[in-house]
Amino acid sequence: MEKKRSSFTGGIGFVLAAAGSAVGLGNMWRFPYLAAQYGGGIFILVYIILALTFGFALMTTEIAIGRRTKLSPIKSYGAMNKKFNFLGKLAFIIPVIILPYYCVIGGWVTKYMTVFLTRTETDAASVDGYFTGFIGQKYAPLVFFFIFLALTAIIVATGVEKGIEKISKILMPILIVLAIGICVYVAFLPGAAEGMKYYLLPDFSKFSFKTVCAAMGQMFYSMSLAMGIMITYGSYTRDDVSLVKSVNQIEIFDTVVAMLAGMMVVPAVYIFSGEAGMTSGGPGLMFITLPKVFDKMAGGQIIGLAFFVLVFFAALTSAVSVMEAIVSMIMDRFKVSRWKCVLMVFAFSILLGIPSSLGNGIWSSITILGMDFLTFFDYISNSVLMPIVALITAILIGWVVGTKFITDEVTKNGEKFRRKGLYEFVIKYIAPVLLVIILIVYTLAQFGVIKL
Repeated sequence: MEKKRSSFTGGIGFVLAAAGSAVGLGNMWRFPYLAAQYGGGIFILVYIILALTFGFALMTTEIAIGRRTKLSPIKSYGAMNKKFNFLGKLAFIIPVIILPYYCVIGGWVTKYMTVFLTRTETDAASVDGYFTGFIGQKYAPLVFFFIFLALTAIIVATGVEKGIEKISKILMPILIVLAIGICVYVAFLPGAAEGMKYYLLPDFSKFSFKTVCAAMGQMFYSMSLAMGIMITYGSYTRDDVSLVKSVNQIEIFDTVVAMLAGMMVVPAVYIFSGEAGMTSGGPGLMFITLPKVFDKMAGGQIIGLAFFVLVFFAALTSAVSVMEAIVSMIMDRFKVSRWKCVLMVFAFSILLGIPSSLGNGIWSSITILGMDFLTFFDYISNSVLMPIVALITAILIGWVVGTKFITDEVTKNGEKFRRKGLYEFVIKYIAPVLLVIILIVYTLAQFGVIKL
C-alpha cells in the first residue's frame, strides 16, 4: 500500500504528462481526417475557438478538482458533495472501457510501424485491402494488441515520477521534433501550397452546424476530458504549480500537435488525391490512404516510418494516462499496491480487448446494436458516458458547489485568473448546452438518423 500519494516533481513534468495524455490518436488520427472532411481551415478555426472556451473551462475544472481534493475521480466527486458520489463510479467506468479498444488501435499503429521499419511489406501496405486483411486475421491483431498493452502496463507499473513523468519528458520532445520535420518535408513537396491553403485558410462557405458538432466532438476526445485523467493528474500536482500556466501550456501543446498532424497529412493527401480525397478518406485516412501517399512520395519509406513512430509515441503516452487513471482509482478505493493494480487492469484489458480485436475479423458476425465490439465500446464511452460525466460535472461546479470552489484553487498562490469571468460563464451556461448537443447529435449520428 502506498502511504503517500505520488506526485510530479514540478510543473514541467505535470504539463508534459498531461500533454502526453491529450496528445494521442485523437490528434494524430482523428483530427487530420475530420479537418480534411469538414473544410480544412474553417474546421480549425471553430476548433480553436472551442478549445479556448469550452475546452479551457472543462480542463481547468478537472485539474483543479484533482489538486484540491488530492483524490482520484472515484472519491473526489463525493468529497465535494456526497450526493454526487455516483459520478466517480461513472468516471471510473469510462477509462476501463476505453483502454482495451484504444490498445487494439495502438496495436494497429505498432503493426504499421514495424512494417515501415523492417521494409518487409511497405509496398503491400499501399494496396487496397491490406488493412482490412490485417485486422481480419485470427492472431496477428491480438499479438500487436498484447505488445502495445504490455508496454503501457510496464510504464504505469514503474510509477508517476519514474515511469509516467520520465517517459513523457523523453517522448514528448521527440514527438514535436518528428512532427516538425515531417511537416517541413511535406511543405516542400510539389503542389503542397494548394494543400496548405485548403488546410489553413478558412472557407466560410464550408461552415455548417456539422462543422461545429465535429469540432466539439474532436475537442472533447482530443483533450482527454471526462475520462478521469485530468483529475488524476491534477491530484499528483504540487500546490506551488501554476494551474493557469499549466492549462494554457497543455492547451497550446495539444492544439499545436493537432495542427502539425493535419499539416503532415492533409496537404500530402491533397497533392495525390485532390480535394476529392479530403472527403473520401474518413477514419481510414491513416491506415489506408496514407500508405498509398507514402508509396508515391520520394523518400516515402523514411517519411512513413517517421510518421508511424510519431503516432506510436503519441498513442503510447495517451494509453499510459488512461491506464493510470484506472490504477489510481483502484488504489484509492481498495488500498492495494500499484503493481497489483496494474496486473489486474492488464488482465481485464486483455479479456475486453480480445472482442475488440477480433470484432473486425473472425467475430465480425457478432454485433451489439448493429455495431462491432470496438465501435460499440467507442460509442458508449465517447458519445454517451463522457458527455454525461462532463455535463453533471458542469452542473455540480456551476450550480451546486459553486465556481468559487475552482477559482479559489486556481488563485490560491496569488495567481491572477484573467479568464475567470469567461470560465464562470462557460461552465454555468455554455458547457451544459454544448454537452447536451454533443450527446444528442452523436447518438443520432451513430444510429443513422443524421449524418455527420
